[in-house]
Amino acid sequence: FMTAADMVNVLGRQDVETRMTDEQFIVAEINRFRRSKRFYEMLAGENYFSGRHDILHKKRTAIGDDGKLMEIENLPNNKIVDNQYRKMVIQKSNYLVGQPFVFQSENQAYVEAVKPHILSKKFLKMLKEIAKDALNGGTGWIYPTYDEQGEFTTKRFKSYEVIPMWKDADHTILDAAIRWYEVIAYEGTQEKVITKVEVFNADGLYYFELTDGGNLVPEEPYYQPYFTVTDHEGGTQGFNWDKIPLIPFKYNAEEVPLITMCKSLQDGLNKIESQWEDQMEEDPRNTIMVLVNYDGQNLGEFRRNLAQFGAVKVRSMDGSHGDVKTLQIEVNAENYKAIIEQFKKAIIENCMGYDAKDDRIGSNANEMNLKSMYSDIELDTNGMETEFQAAFEQLLWFINCHLANTHVGDFEGEDWEIIFNRDIMISESAVINDIKNSVGILSDETLVAQHPWVDDPDEEMKRIKKQKEADMELYGDQFGQNPANDEDDPKDE
Repeated sequence: FMTAADMVNVLGRQDVETRMTDEQFIVAEINRFRRSKRFYEMLAGENYFSGRHDILHKKRTAIGDDGKLMEIENLPNNKIVDNQYRKMVIQKSNYLVGQPFVFQSENQAYVEAVKPHILSKKFLKMLKEIAKDALNGGTGWIYPTYDEQGEFTTKRFKSYEVIPMWKDADHTILDAAIRWYEVIAYEGTQEKVITKVEVFNADGLYYFELTDGGNLVPEEPYYQPYFTVTDHEGGTQGFNWDKIPLIPFKYNAEEVPLITMCKSLQDGLNKIESQWEDQMEEDPRNTIMVLVNYDGQNLGEFRRNLAQFGAVKVRSMDGSHGDVKTLQIEVNAENYKAIIEQFKKAIIENCMGYDAKDDRIGSNANEMNLKSMYSDIELDTNGMETEFQAAFEQLLWFINCHLANTHVGDFEGEDWEIIFNRDIMISESAVINDIKNSVGILSDETLVAQHPWVDDPDEEMKRIKKQKEADMELYGDQFGQNPANDEDDPKDE
């Protein structure tokens, strides 16, 4: 993508006759993006996740009279989609963000102020979709904004909708961005696809419509600030953030989609399964026939008789006996099973996932075997978590600004930590025993956070405190004492 410096060089030429206008530059960037390999990979990831694989365009062909391939329509043509790629995407997204994460800070007031914005059920659901976008398209996008009621909220943009313009080569600071997307409109009863364009820069939001002729037409309203504030007298004033309000949640630092790791393997799996079913369906009624003294006029009549009656009539002529024979290729199912198994294992290895049917989680499911099974997905999601942590740092900057602007509190520079609860298969009894053995060595808060039955450590600590207070009221000073150490206990006599 073009950096901000490149854009300035393009828009800042002194030659008026050759200078590209802002609108021309936006159209050129959209067209360049549509032709790019990156856009193709994003669409491939989205299509393959939804089950729209290349195998659906499969045709049965043969060499024709002219020596060129021609389509044959009267042969079995199965198009099987065994969507292992979708399984990998769901596996990875649920592994990292399938469980609610933990937000911690020494300032409890900050935790309580931030929680409604990043730990609501709505946001957690959106975060799972963002993780899928990152895997399918390399990058998922969150747009912090305000809704019609003036409440701070976040919206999700699809990967292929956003064309970022980075200020730096490491793609960490946005200088501007173009969002393009299509909507359906109606002219009378006729359906029409309209391409909308939004431009994000330091000045605010600009709205356009891209015509079929490739022209950018300003919409109404043409410009809006990122948010407005209403004063006591009912007047409004527009404001802009100091940063571009688009936050990238990347799958990896290179922004490479997961589909690039396994597309050829997924295509091979679909192809071999489709071919297997094709051959299994080629029974004696539609395989190669050898006819001797056939009592008929043409092969079409022969095929119809075979399909309709399951039999054909032959005759002996000139001392030669009539006969019908078939040329049939034996289908070795074991060969297909072995190839299919290899493809599935290769997809798991290249996508760095795990096999939920692995023998190691059977009768010998010890801790070391489980860790070995999860080693690849742990390595991959470690990198993904690093990118997501950086994205949350940007998101919290906008949330902190909102909290300061609404007089909730000034939390700039406050330390915080987000802990993702990896959705890993574990031996709960072993973990609980380890926690019990760590009592007195680690704090109660640390032990509660590691317990497999606890989703929200802060809420659990509140429940524990409430329970202890209730026990103190019920048992008084005797609560928590060891009777064996009581001098008046009858057991001591």
